Amino acid sequence: MKIFIYSRKSVYTGKGKSIDNQIGMCREYISSKIPDNDNAEISIYEDEGFSAKNTDRPQFQKMLFDLKQDKPDYVICYRLDRISRNVSDFSSFVEELNNLDISFVCIKEEFDTSTPMGKAMMYIASVFAQLERETIAERVRDNMLMLARTGRWLGGTTPTGFTSEKTQEVILDGKIKTAYKLKDNPKELKIIDCIFEKFLELRSLSGVSKHLIKQDIKSRTGKYYSLLGIKDILQNPVYCIADETAREYFTSCNSDVCFERKDCSKRYGLLAYNKRDYRKKNAPRQSMDKWIIAIGKHKGRISGKKWVSVQNILKDNIPTGTKPAVMHNDYALLSGLITCKQCQSRMFAKRRSSKGHNQTAFDYICSNKLRGGTALCNCKNLNGMQADDLVCEHLCNFAKPSYKFYHLLEELKCKLQAQEQDDPIADIDKKIDHYTKEIDHLINILSQGAASPSVVKKVNLKVSALDDNIASLKTEKTAREQELSLTSEQELQIDMLSTTLASFNDHFDILTIQEKRTLIKLIVKKIVWDGTALHIFIDGD
Repeated sequence: MKIFIYSRKSVYTGKGKSIDNQIGMCREYISSKIPDNDNAEISIYEDEGFSAKNTDRPQFQKMLFDLKQDKPDYVICYRLDRISRNVSDFSSFVEELNNLDISFVCIKEEFDTSTPMGKAMMYIASVFAQLERETIAERVRDNMLMLARTGRWLGGTTPTGFTSEKTQEVILDGKIKTAYKLKDNPKELKIIDCIFEKFLELRSLSGVSKHLIKQDIKSRTGKYYSLLGIKDILQNPVYCIADETAREYFTSCNSDVCFERKDCSKRYGLLAYNKRDYRKKNAPRQSMDKWIIAIGKHKGRISGKKWVSVQNILKDNIPTGTKPAVMHNDYALLSGLITCKQCQSRMFAKRRSSKGHNQTAFDYICSNKLRGGTALCNCKNLNGMQADDLVCEHLCNFAKPSYKFYHLLEELKCKLQAQEQDDPIADIDKKIDHYTKEIDHLINILSQGAASPSVVKKVNLKVSALDDNIASLKTEKTAREQELSLTSEQELQIDMLSTTLASFNDHFDILTIQEKRTLIKLIVKKIVWDGTALHIFIDGD
């Protein structure tokens, strides 16, 4: 008999029903309630420091894997919510056990899925477990929102320009509650002023970035501000003064504004809560109608009029169908496809600003240089029109049927096809079939009941050895099947590359620039500019 015991505790502590206590009670249950347990093989799975909101726990996942391999008779836990408080997760778990014909026992609730009533009660209890979890989560959210409306800083990484400091407030029942508020960081706030002023002047995130890099202004982590970091600062209401303009703006965005017009102040700044959805992966930014806007306890920095102007500029700069982003231009063939060898960043096209006769001239410049100038990368710019022409000419020659690359592809394809003709799987299947028949024959001898104990022992040993051979052959078969699958995939890739090369010369001139880019991506692995020469790496070279 095999029995799995699972235990879980949300935090590392010895209080209450600790991991050891849970395991001890499960062992007592096995001794007193499960018949024929004297020789039971018991496996223990312990998750300490993990909540039951999902099943992403190392020992629980290991147990799920072992269930399919070892197929125990019972899975036992102290209480239902040790497994999960999510009905969907719990239902899937119970269904998996039912499919494997494994009984599930919760000793606290005295549920046993080996009986119909136990199974029904288990599902009912799991519903209440999830309800309890959602009720707790809702209370926590409500409390957080209530605190947010007071203008307190609720913790976490403070915005650039601020640190946090503790304050103490006495609440109604006489208990002292520790709270936090934002405190000015004068050195960082000067950077904030610079970012807002430069953006209003240049109306460009990259322009602000270049200015900061030229002035050697870095973030608190010691790195230059990224474009996304600058944008987050410009969009953060924490710097906005809580005046009437700011209130009208957030009201028009359907945000939950927690102060009246009479409460507007030209001194204090705003705090925005519920900006991100932390229930989802990577905590995506929520739309502004879900934000809660309150007056903070810190000084405001940027007037509502200026802050709203910044938001409007940012909105106008968002690429649309009628105004594509610069990197998606309609004149440069290799924009974003070339890598700068010096700084390893991608290179993008930029029109030349000279007032000469050629208004179509452009260069490829690496993104670091575009962002911060030569302070970040001093690699020489690449003449755009010349680069496009040279790459197209090279690929046209490369795509000619007489080019040696075609012969190399054909040779590689022939080798792969030869490997497929040598069918090792058929030989493995023959051996498995042979060993299986031999085992059947030996078992048939034992079933006749005339064999002596010594013969029975030898036969058992022989059957065991044959089983091991079959298991080894099945493992080898799986590996061979994966190899053949990879070979077939490689053949398909070779065919696609050959077809693409053949299409290059025939249709290239009539394609749009977007279609040409797609075709080049199918052939070219990468293109590298080292400042003096352009290196083209063909996929398969």
